[in-house]
Amino acid sequence: MSISTEDIKLLREATGAGVLDCKKTLEETNGNINQAIELLRKKGWAAAAKKASRETNDGLISAQVTDDGKTAAMVEVNCETDFVARTEDFQSLVAALVRQMIEQPGFDSTEALLAAPYIDDPHKTVQEQLTELIAKLGENMMVRRVARFDLQGDGIIDSYIHIGGRVGVLVEAAGGDSGDSEFAGVVHNLALQIAAAAPQYVAEADIPAETVAAQKDDYLAQLAEDKKPDNIKERIVEGKLKKWYSEVVLLNQEFIKDADLTIAQLLQKSGNITIRRFARFERSA
Repeated sequence: MSISTEDIKLLREATGAGVLDCKKTLEETNGNINQAIELLRKKGWAAAAKKASRETNDGLISAQVTDDGKTAAMVEVNCETDFVARTEDFQSLVAALVRQMIEQPGFDSTEALLAAPYIDDPHKTVQEQLTELIAKLGENMMVRRVARFDLQGDGIIDSYIHIGGRVGVLVEAAGGDSGDSEFAGVVHNLALQIAAAAPQYVAEADIPAETVAAQKDDYLAQLAEDKKPDNIKERIVEGKLKKWYSEVVLLNQEFIKDADLTIAQLLQKSGNITIRRFARFERSA
């Protein structure tokens, strides 16, 4: 049967599939657009399954904070190449997912987000939208991780995305409000600090005891063949632990804009600002 250009256009708008795929599928379904949409979606799942084993070493991290600084979300979506990461389709998906995380509270995992109705087309899930995009762009993709912060009391939440969307940060701090430009400036500097220095914890007290013990055991193992007395070894280990704390604990790090200050000293100098929490995403490659 003859397939009209208008039907091909409608099917393309509904599925994002290519012209030839739309024409062929309409021919298979005798021009029935609803059946063609369903068939293309099934084909999309098959195409996605074939690509699922491919590594996704590129992609985009994106974040958004509401104007009042009380809610923020961050999403990392991975794909195979920079070429796809720069496409309008891919970037539109990432932006929509961040918006969905902001507007629809309750997504505490990637699985919950993927199972939810897609914000720009509630007739399909986020996973189905992702699958259709995989079929359209020809690369494996995955939503790697998500985060949402809702302000816990006073203070603000700030974000920072490094150029190219390779690193993203959310940070929540107390001790001021969004109308205090000096406070907001310090909090933004904290976001820059977290992006650049990659801390793992806010304070030493946040490190699990077993993690500290494992680190200490590792340092002791390094000294196993050393002939120094045990008390000297203990002092060496304590020194190594102190250096490790200065690397992985945000409050112990040197401030990237003034090496004479630790972050703890910066916060005290700025009016006893408190860091409640942070999230840091970095693409693996």
